[in-house]
Amino acid sequence: MKSTLTLLTAAALLSTTALANAETLRWARSGDALTLDPHAQNEGPTHTIRHQMYEPLIIRDTTGAFDPALATEWAPSSDDPNVWVFKLREGVTFHDGAAFTAEDVVFSFNRAKQPNSDMKELIGSITEVRAVDDYTVEIVTDGPNPILPSNLTNLFIMDKGWTEANNTVNVQDFEGGELTFATTNVNGTGPYVLTSREPDVKTVMTRNENYWGIDQFPMEVSEIVYTPIQNAATRVAALLSGEIDFLQDMPVQDLTRVNGVDGLTIKTAAQNRVIFFGMNQGADDIEADNVDGANPLADARVRKAMSMAINRDAIKQVVMRGQSEPAGMIAPPFVNGWTAEMDAESSTDIEGAKAMMAEAGYADGFSIRLDCPNDRYVNDEAICQAAVGMLGQIGVTVNLDAKPKAQHFPLITDGKTDFYMLGWGVPTYDSEYVFNFLVHGRESDIGTWNGTGYDNDALDAKIKSLASNTNLESRNADIAAIWRVVQDEALYIPIHHQVLNWGMTDKVGIEVDPEDQPKVKYFKMN
Repeated sequence: MKSTLTLLTAAALLSTTALANAETLRWARSGDALTLDPHAQNEGPTHTIRHQMYEPLIIRDTTGAFDPALATEWAPSSDDPNVWVFKLREGVTFHDGAAFTAEDVVFSFNRAKQPNSDMKELIGSITEVRAVDDYTVEIVTDGPNPILPSNLTNLFIMDKGWTEANNTVNVQDFEGGELTFATTNVNGTGPYVLTSREPDVKTVMTRNENYWGIDQFPMEVSEIVYTPIQNAATRVAALLSGEIDFLQDMPVQDLTRVNGVDGLTIKTAAQNRVIFFGMNQGADDIEADNVDGANPLADARVRKAMSMAINRDAIKQVVMRGQSEPAGMIAPPFVNGWTAEMDAESSTDIEGAKAMMAEAGYADGFSIRLDCPNDRYVNDEAICQAAVGMLGQIGVTVNLDAKPKAQHFPLITDGKTDFYMLGWGVPTYDSEYVFNFLVHGRESDIGTWNGTGYDNDALDAKIKSLASNTNLESRNADIAAIWRVVQDEALYIPIHHQVLNWGMTDKVGIEVDPEDQPKVKYFKMN
């Protein structure tokens, strides 16, 4: 009898402890992950959801510093400057119990280099990935690559066996509308396990009790319920009513209101992201305008005039309620290559812009469609609406077409837009990342987000050389020279550097991540 009572008492205590440690995080933001396939889309909110379940070799912590994930050590080889050696974490299992080994790393990197992968630019310098043994991987690059680790923080590792068994070896063709098993299913090594997935409705994840880092990180959240809520007023209402605990993208117009409510907190930080407009300047003629047989955007004077028409200070004060910093280049201040001088080069000059339009032969202006997302960036559609009025002052009549990011982004990557909004974060903290995706001419494995049609062979060669230039002074000089071309050619119209505002109840303890990629394993629950 005593034994039975003891067992019952122990069971009750264990049950009480489990309940005490059971913390659900109800999390919302404006948009959902585009796909769960780890290599199909290089997009911030998509990476953020995947970071809870998949892991790369290296991550960035809440301060932006490197933190070991599936790799515990990494360094250039002492025998070959073209090789990086990664020591892998031992004893790690995937969610289905399969052991993690070097074979999975080799498989995942090769998969991420496929044509449909949106991650291939990040590893374009890699020529081979080889397993030395179960827990050692060598990554061979085309010449020494001093910043290779910075390119790997969003390169997720898949289980080779699971991927093969579920016929998802090939990366999802996202732009083509393909759906695969990996689109809505996950088998990662990460701290949370996918419980259910309803795209654009709700994603539920539960704590991985077999996670290798369960004793190294707070891991205080036992369940994550992620709900995309596109409407700003509805998101705020959900936070105010207690329906959600954590709102990742607080509408700027509601900051003061929410900050004055007991039990709620707003945390703010500059984000590693810049917002800008892109223009198709490479085509002889474009479809989205009313000019027959010519492309007004091909004239740098028109592009510069359009930039001069944008009143960035007005956007900051009226649209963003002070929550942005006007930008003059398409790199955030976090990034190697950014300079205060270039970032101050954008200025508003309506009369000067009109004169430049006339000089280019467009004194009477023209009309054009602006493609804009309405669920990706802070006040994205409102920024576009403000730009419509500003460009109208110099005779550019803009027809705004705003749509969800899932429909907007393929317009850029498929070359089906002539004038568009885009935002760009730089997880490597280096200008090479910007150049590879946004400046280099579009090829099969590089320049995939360059919707401008700009293609400069000499500049492309200089961009490619950055990956193997180990002379810091020379490399930085090349970066500055590339930026000078980008600025002089007015390839893009920079708008502003985005500021992050996270809203949360007092029970959530986390600081704002400059990457806007909260990793729930770091969360503490009060």
